[in-house]
Amino acid sequence: MWDRGWRGELGRLLEIVALVGLVVTQPLLDVLGRSPDFFLFHRADPAQILLLLALVTVLPTAAVAVLGALSRLAGRTARALAHTGLVGLLVAALAVQVGRHVAPLRGVPLLLVAVLVGAAGAAAHRRWRAPGRVLRLAAAGPVAFVALFLLASPTSAVVLPRGDGGAAGTAQGSAVHPPVVMLILDELPLVSLLGADGKIDAGRYPHFAELAGASTWYRNSTGVSGWTPNALPAMLTGRYPAKPVAPHYSQYPDNIFTAFGGLYDIRAEESITRLCPPSRCEQPVTPEQGLGVLVRETGKLLGRVAGPTESAVDPEDSYREQTRAEAGLDAAEPVPADPKFRWDSLDDNQPARFTSFLAGLKPTTRPTLHFLHLLMPHSPWAYLPSGARYDAPEDLPNNGAGWVDLARQRHLAQLGYTDRLIGETLRTLRASGLYDQALVVVTADHGVSFRPGAQGRGMDAIKAAAGEVAWVPTFVKEPRQQAGRVDDRNWEHVDLLPTVADEAGVRLPWRVDGRSARQAPRTDGTKHFYDRPGEPVTFPGGVPAPPPLPTPHPLVGTEVRAGPAAGSARVADLAAFTATDPDTGTLPALVWGDVPDRIPDGTLLAVAVNGRIGAVVPVVPADLGGRRFAALLADDKLFHAGTNQLDVFQVATDGTLRRLTLS
Repeated sequence: MWDRGWRGELGRLLEIVALVGLVVTQPLLDVLGRSPDFFLFHRADPAQILLLLALVTVLPTAAVAVLGALSRLAGRTARALAHTGLVGLLVAALAVQVGRHVAPLRGVPLLLVAVLVGAAGAAAHRRWRAPGRVLRLAAAGPVAFVALFLLASPTSAVVLPRGDGGAAGTAQGSAVHPPVVMLILDELPLVSLLGADGKIDAGRYPHFAELAGASTWYRNSTGVSGWTPNALPAMLTGRYPAKPVAPHYSQYPDNIFTAFGGLYDIRAEESITRLCPPSRCEQPVTPEQGLGVLVRETGKLLGRVAGPTESAVDPEDSYREQTRAEAGLDAAEPVPADPKFRWDSLDDNQPARFTSFLAGLKPTTRPTLHFLHLLMPHSPWAYLPSGARYDAPEDLPNNGAGWVDLARQRHLAQLGYTDRLIGETLRTLRASGLYDQALVVVTADHGVSFRPGAQGRGMDAIKAAAGEVAWVPTFVKEPRQQAGRVDDRNWEHVDLLPTVADEAGVRLPWRVDGRSARQAPRTDGTKHFYDRPGEPVTFPGGVPAPPPLPTPHPLVGTEVRAGPAAGSARVADLAAFTATDPDTGTLPALVWGDVPDRIPDGTLLAVAVNGRIGAVVPVVPADLGGRRFAALLADDKLFHAGTNQLDVFQVATDGTLRRLTLS
């Protein structure tokens, strides 16, 4: 009797292992296995990844198994019924995930269908033996999922790295090796910097204009992929993306860090890559983000892959740069004479990686490569042009009526902040004496489309708005260069490494696909873009024209002259306006909330702070977040310390403003 009961419990456990493996382990390891950048950004070491793997594989199964085992205390019948119920719940959860891939149903309708499938699965499991036998055989699945993650996925290179970089480059004859300063920005379309005349908009981005005025601007420059783990290795190896592998030195042994490592000291600040091997450079000493953030973000990921609705959250939006204060970096920086920027709050705002990069910009006796990949102005958008930060909900869409305009406004605001960081870089280079000596390179890995219906960086965006996704700013200032010039050759980002190597007097020991700017330009104007490695898509070149900037509503900037009160609205984080402290570097500059159904879609709302209108936005059609509105108040001069009065007005067709009661 005991032996039969033991076999029965073992069989139930194997069934739970199989179902939890399909519902939790497989989808999580599938996504994480294809996302080595997730672990690289969070500075996870192999031990932490293995511990996360154990938690993902064992903990959910153990929790469900213990829940079922406890039911045995109520008797054998209760135990059998509880197990059948757990099987039904897990089958329903699996049906949700399968349904999202094979059917158009979402939300409540998908849940209802999943409940029916779960009930049918539970009934079949209760009535027949075959389903249980199949599940017990499927209990080997989690072992296979773990093996694929560790041995075959792109992330395997991060967990079990093999190799330690390729051959070092050699000097080109008696060439002089200048200091090299490379700043790679992220998700920055060239067109975002341009004015209507096709030049850098010096009024909005004075420091980018300053850089262009003293460097060679390769205006027809394009990235080769919209995904950083493909785009950045192409830039730093000189080769087009060929395989879907981790952006790791074991997969890309021949790169700028290994080539320069024999002649240069390397000071590299990478973000979501690890191309610089330990033999060439030490990774900067910063606080480990640890297992806690891996578990938290993995939990969020499970909610997205297992939920009945499509997630509006871009997974890369979790890649928020730590601020200088959060990372514990407190070295004081000189304060520039720029009253527009909140330099007094720099510790609270300035990204830690950028601070560490600036600290290393000093002359040395040996040639040095200073490298920084900074996730700016990449989403999540959180900065005003002044440098003040603001909070925003994770689930604000980036596409759809009203939302595309807001996304672009937030992107341009963060680009204004990025311009300030460029100015600080130039100031630091001049103050240290490196500016005239150094080869300075500033570019971005890819752009992003804000075209309605094609927002993002993938093939849909490339087809609709290649000029926003592929073209990026690229500036190369040679040592002692004083005057700026524009070069409209067909530059692709595989040209970056051969150009930098030629300027630095380094001979690359491998064949590259790119062409140095010291060589004759390409005669073919074709551009190459890789949405998937090894599968190039081509399109014609030519510098794109900038899209027109949104025209501000005439009410923006005016004093409020409100009509009668009418209606109501709910505003999130309303309390932030009662105790605002600009010295913390944070402002409640994004106002969002919802309105009752009686206010029609498309109704304009004017948002005012302290009696001045800062934004006019529409009520958007209902989505998963309700009938919402959101407004960016990009002018931080609207705010003052202490209590600030927030008002939201409904704008009537005749221009009358009706104040909404806020809660």
